[in-house]
Amino acid sequence: MSDDHTHVQEFFTARAADWDSKFPDDGPAYAAAVSEMGLDAGDQVLDAGCGTGRALPSLRAAVGSSGTVIGADLTPAMLEAASQAGRDQESALLLADVTALPLRTESLDAVFAAGLIAHLPEPSENLRELARVVRPGGTLALFHPIGRAALAARQGRQLTPDDLRAEANLGPLLARSRWRMTSYVDEPGYFLALAVRES
Repeated sequence: MSDDHTHVQEFFTARAADWDSKFPDDGPAYAAAVSEMGLDAGDQVLDAGCGTGRALPSLRAAVGSSGTVIGADLTPAMLEAASQAGRDQESALLLADVTALPLRTESLDAVFAAGLIAHLPEPSENLRELARVVRPGGTLALFHPIGRAALAARQGRQLTPDDLRAEANLGPLLARSRWRMTSYVDEPGYFLALAVRES
């Protein structure tokens, strides 16, 4: 396991138990983001870096009982928190590295990823791995429950021109990774970039 992965695991392990209580008002933003994905009943969807699984109920509602929802995360403590919250009833929880997914090529209709891009060690290559598991024409949602400026202020830092989530950077990054960005919203209370898997 790389130092990047070890750092991510250590960071989230220390915060897993009270993660949901720190952000109790994020639910509507997650639901709104999922609703923008255009999921259909019966779809197969992955929550990549699912954490405590806050998106899983909305994803399950979108794909219905005939669909499949998988929540994958690198940190066992986050998956345990998801289970304790009952979110393992909404999906299959998978301890997995989203940079090397144990899933078949083109087996999914969509990927939802909340706050994931900042934790990817090789963003272009790692987004290409997400593209691998999604069928052509499938959807990627890169989400955060607050916008870039609000997140930077919360973390006590300034936005910089090299911010991966800036529209001017994210579009080309996605294009290099077999995705075509179709919409981009960066508001104080909501960040959502949607992309389509290219053939």
